[in-house]
Amino acid sequence: MKSGLHYSLLLVGVVGLFLFTGCHDEDGHYVDRTPPRAPQGVFSVTGDEQVDLYWLENCEPDLAGYRVYWNDEPTGYFHYMATTSNTFYTDTDVSNGMTYYYAVSAFDRSGNESELSEEDVRDTPRPEGFNLVLYDYNGPSSSLSGYDFSSYERQYYASVLTDIYYGYVGGEYVMFAWNPVPEWPTTDIQDAGYRELHELDWAPPDGWADNYKAALIEGHSYYVWTRTDNYAKFYVSHVEPGFVIIDWAYQTDEGNQELMKKLRTVKGDASGDPARFAQTGGTKK
Repeated sequence: MKSGLHYSLLLVGVVGLFLFTGCHDEDGHYVDRTPPRAPQGVFSVTGDEQVDLYWLENCEPDLAGYRVYWNDEPTGYFHYMATTSNTFYTDTDVSNGMTYYYAVSAFDRSGNESELSEEDVRDTPRPEGFNLVLYDYNGPSSSLSGYDFSSYERQYYASVLTDIYYGYVGGEYVMFAWNPVPEWPTTDIQDAGYRELHELDWAPPDGWADNYKAALIEGHSYYVWTRTDNYAKFYVSHVEPGFVIIDWAYQTDEGNQELMKKLRTVKGDASGDPARFAQTGGTKK
């Protein structure tokens, strides 16, 4: 009795699985109607006028590729952007300071397309620079000792445009956050320690130096919060009494603390989303 019941349940399960995963056409040929699983682990890496997207590889044997979508809002209609067989994609059709939202779907050789990925992937590209030389403000090149992140230009250290400037003071290498007018909001600086520049993804809300300066150490990275409420970061690749060499990045979107976006959190249950999306786009709730 138990064995017969087991056989019946097994038969029902197999038939149900068969009906769920596909069907036959008029000629009796099996037709696959089962879409792949939505891509998992989608995240972005912020660049200068570009956004790099990455995700985990799907394991379906009939997988054909992935479609990448974007939107200017976290929910609603996502626009088709590209098709790829890779687990990464670089969006170069972006502007620094603008925020973009991304999602990825998978499709198989039968044309079945998955739901959009569930991760809330948001990114705001920002400018960056490398091997910037700032000279000691006490030396003959004081006109090149300061830097204005908003114009990407070196400045005289005491200029009202200057955000930071370098000085060799009392045997120490120092970067000053310049605050020329007492009534203005301040520019702040913070030492992030021995970290690569790409590791500084979000500017912190606190921990800023009380004296608006930071001792410079080769291999250290630093945060800057400008008086215009923009965030920046820089990495010290070399420093000596006469000058310092830094790499930097600056967020042009006012108040946005994003400097290098990485893995984002999952939005939650997407079971209410449509099961399939046309190549022209899809809706994400």
